[in-house]
Formats: sequence, C-alpha cells, structure tokens
Amino acid sequence: MLLNVIERGPEPPAAPALAPVVLLHGLFGRARNLGFVQRRLSATRRTLAMDLRNHGASPHGPMSYPIMAEDVAETMRAHHALPAAQLGHSMGGKTAMMLALTQPEAVRCLIVVDIAPGQGGFDSLDLPQGLETLHFPAHLDLHTANDLLRPLIDKDTVRQLMVQNMRLGDNPGWAIGLADIQAALPALMGWPALPPDACYTGPTLFIRGEQSRYIQPENEPAMRRLFPNHQLESIAGAGHWVHADAPQRFCQLVEAFLAEH
Repeated sequence: MLLNVIERGPEPPAAPALAPVVLLHGLFGRARNLGFVQRRLSATRRTLAMDLRNHGASPHGPMSYPIMAEDVAETMRAHHALPAAQLGHSMGGKTAMMLALTQPEAVRCLIVVDIAPGQGGFDSLDLPQGLETLHFPAHLDLHTANDLLRPLIDKDTVRQLMVQNMRLGDNPGWAIGLADIQAALPALMGWPALPPDACYTGPTLFIRGEQSRYIQPENEPAMRRLFPNHQLESIAGAGHWVHADAPQRFCQLVEAFLAEH
C-alpha cells in the first residue's frame, strides 16, 4: 500500500550522502503531528512524514506491524528514498522497529520514541464503545465535534486526538479507517512473534519520556537482544508525547544521533 507522504527538504537539495529521514506517527495521529521535528530536520535533510494506513489521507485496510512495515518500505521505494533513517513515535516506533528487523537494508539508523518491542502502549487512551456508530449531524464544525465526542470521551487530550480524525464540514464522518483500527487494537498493543535470530545491528536510539511508563526495565532484555547497538535517552519532565512536551531537547537528541550516524 502506498502511503500519503508529506515531503520537505532543504533548498537546494541536500547532498546525496545524507540519508533521508522517514517520520512515523502514533495511533490516531497523522504525519503532520511530527511537523515541528520535520521542519527542523528538513533544513539539512530530505524528510518524508507518512500517514500510516487507516490514518490521515492514506488508504484503509487490515493492520499488523509486518503489514505496516511493508507499507513504509513500498512507499520509500516509490519515492526513491532507500535506505533512510527511521524515526517513529509509539505505534510508529513499533512499525519502524519491525521494518528494521525484517528489512534491515532499508534502514540506515533507527530512532524509537517512547515505546518498546513488546506488549504495551495505547491502553491509556481508554477508547469507548460507540465511536463507530456515532451519529453525525448534517454539518460539523470543530466546536460541535468536541461536543459530539464529550459524552463518550472525558479526557480532553484523547478527545482532541480523535477530533482531528473527523471529517468536518457538510459531509462529516470519520476520516480514518476506524473499524480496521479497532479490529487491530490487540495486535497494535502487542508485539508479534519473531524468529529466534531476529536482530537489527544498526545504530538505534530509544528516547523515552521520564514521566511515561511505556519503556520499563523489564523491556531492556528484548531491547538488547533485538537491537544490540542501541542507546537509551530519557527526557526529564516529558510524558509519552515526548516531542511535544520537550521539543527542543528532543530535536537536540535526534539531530546529534543523525549527525553521528
């Protein structure tokens, strides 16, 4: 599946020796969620922020990490962006890890943001039942969309995340593949079985939010086994949305890692 891509780069274009950077968002996100990071990186490098399947403007279909990793690889091939550095947050981080483990030749280096290769992630969203049967009015604006979801979603942050996935205006509805996402949630919160020799030996950076619980000490054996050449950085005061909570420190870590590798 070819994914929707937002591409940015320097003018004039960067030297070919600099690998492009692919940016992958988290669950119920979209490519533009990583816009601040992309703008910083695109000053010196070609960057491709992708809407993963069922998100943003990309096509819909069944989801699993192997399928999503192949989507990313296919889209990179179509854009002549192989190999590339991979930067993925949460679900996008698991997708990037799966790509590195299954098609290591496509990955120059790997940056995984606040997620581990294992069970976990997303359960704090507490998504309610009934989203798929929500009755949309004839016209929907941002204020009305918030009111429509408020009885179903108490948390402001989760509600704002879901509002961005609604189609506003005179033909409102869900812009995302909601049924496919909901069907895949157990797989997205999990981590597929891998061959015993699965391993990505390229340079890998894990960045966690100090206040997030998605990378725990019990994840470290799998991280060492699957990504033996990894380092782990923690950003003080940041939660799961590390790049939004501490954008300057986050970009410093990313830019230093890319410059080294």
